[in-house]
Amino acid sequence: MRETWEPKPGDRVIRHPRQKELEPVQVTVEQRRVQSRVVASPLIIIYTFAALIAIGTVLLSLPFTHVGGGFTPFVVALFTSTSAVTVTGLVVRDTAAYWTTGGQAILLALMFVGGLGFMTLATFFLILIGQRVTLTQRLLIREGLGVRQLGGLVGLSMRIVALAVGIQIVGFVALAIRFWFLYDPGEALWQAAFHAVSGFNNGGFIIFKEEGGTAAFKSDGAVIGVIMVLTILGGLSYAVMVDVAKNRKFTLLGLNTKLVLIMTPLLLVLGMGLFLAFEYQNAGTLGDLSVGEKLTSALFESVNTRSGGFSVVDYTATKQHTNFIMTSFMFVGGASASVAGGIKINTAAVVLVAVLSTIRGRAHASAFGREIAEEQVRRALGVGAISTVIVFVIVLSLVFTNSEFDFLSLLFDAVSAFGTVGLSTGITEKLSTSGQFVLVVAMFVGRIGPFALGLALTQRTEGDRLRFAQERVTIG
Repeated sequence: MRETWEPKPGDRVIRHPRQKELEPVQVTVEQRRVQSRVVASPLIIIYTFAALIAIGTVLLSLPFTHVGGGFTPFVVALFTSTSAVTVTGLVVRDTAAYWTTGGQAILLALMFVGGLGFMTLATFFLILIGQRVTLTQRLLIREGLGVRQLGGLVGLSMRIVALAVGIQIVGFVALAIRFWFLYDPGEALWQAAFHAVSGFNNGGFIIFKEEGGTAAFKSDGAVIGVIMVLTILGGLSYAVMVDVAKNRKFTLLGLNTKLVLIMTPLLLVLGMGLFLAFEYQNAGTLGDLSVGEKLTSALFESVNTRSGGFSVVDYTATKQHTNFIMTSFMFVGGASASVAGGIKINTAAVVLVAVLSTIRGRAHASAFGREIAEEQVRRALGVGAISTVIVFVIVLSLVFTNSEFDFLSLLFDAVSAFGTVGLSTGITEKLSTSGQFVLVVAMFVGRIGPFALGLALTQRTEGDRLRFAQERVTIG
């Protein structure tokens, strides 16, 4: 099928001197489909985040953003910008000591926009490209935001922004009240604003000037508590929070919300228990603390290991088995359509339900009286498997470029980058330039990869027109 364009009366047409008539421009349907793919959801998100990282790199390169003269080294600016936009929190320079207030303000803006990216950019940019949002694109947005509606995308986007900003304002007020007694008024307000944005968006960046950073507040229940609450809320997603607000009884909640609300506390308790058990006697982490501080610190680590990136302990002093276990929590991350990273709780929950259903001899995966579509089970398995392969490639690249570091430390920092967590065993700033570039790619892929992959699989899913004859394969 071809569409023919011809000039209308009054149109200005430029012809070649030897051309007597304007030849009609013919555009095939296939060409229009190729053009539409350029602004399809997965691609527009990739382009948007890449553009944000580029802008952040340029801004952070300027002399006024850091202490000392001259421009910021390119690798430092690129790494920090990527870490901020992907709300990871890995750094190659101490944020409080290296970046000026201007540089820290740029980091705050990048975290704010990057955190809202998955909740709003998919909606905003598909509308602002100047074209009508197609049904396919609406389906992709609905999948990405974790909601059921197809209409009212602008209103939905505004509500998401209002909710996110509102939570961060509440966090800012709570932190400002506490910091008012610790710093000068201006410093107290700046510390509160920066850490409220960093906390809710799971950024993990800190500008505390105290020695040890966040560890200096491990006995301060107010600061630790507010950051934990902000991190948890940021990792729940808009859809889950709205579902809980509308249907306050657990039985009335949707299956997606139920899985998130069950898996989140389960992982928090499990992570807290394992960290407490492994580090209870370790003098370098929890050994010298009181019982109350040990419990609080273990809970804080469990919350932030899954995406937040804040820490009150030094991961260069933790046991190897602790780091290995925490790596698995970083890989899972938070809820889909939230600011958290990882393959997402929803993905892990669907895989777990499918495995349990198989063990119980059921033909279909089901939970809470609801069956999960086979299409979603396949997508969850696909996201999990491909993400595992990506992490394998990242770790292998780090091993080749930085073989002087032990494998577990490289694995920990690689998964931290892919899961956009921000925790480190202390090797990130010591990596070679090529190793730091590997982590830049890991942060970028980890931020957009599972999400864009899920949308791409949704876009490609269609009914089979032709099915082959079945044949059994030996399993196990």
